[in-house]
Amino acid sequence: MNLDIASLLDDPSATIALVGATENPSKYGSVIFRDLTRKGYAVYPVNPGRTSVHGHAAYPDLASLPAPPTIVNIVVPPDVTLKILSDAEALGIRNIWLQPGAESPAVMERLTSGPFEYLALACIMVQTRSMA
Repeated sequence: MNLDIASLLDDPSATIALVGATENPSKYGSVIFRDLTRKGYAVYPVNPGRTSVHGHAAYPDLASLPAPPTIVNIVVPPDVTLKILSDAEALGIRNIWLQPGAESPAVMERLTSGPFEYLALACIMVQTRSMA
């Protein structure tokens, strides 16, 4: 879509819901969470199987977040991504950042046909490298 999702990160008040956040160091959900928090971003970890991630309260779903996030960053398998997109749409959340591996033809169709502003197949850690 038209909005430059990456530019939203220039706002110091931007918040990121990281769907798939985890403490497992071999998973991107952990690597991304640690990277973004180290860079000073406010990150809401979203994972229904965790109550906390690296000492931060975790949320089971987007509806449980304390406030709507600026961006939903998705790092889960495509079948889960489809549900997250439905949840985001129902909550009026439009800014989606799709990490590589979270996509499928069905996910891309849902993004392009839905009300979303999105960035797909781009790693948020690479895009925020200059923020380190």
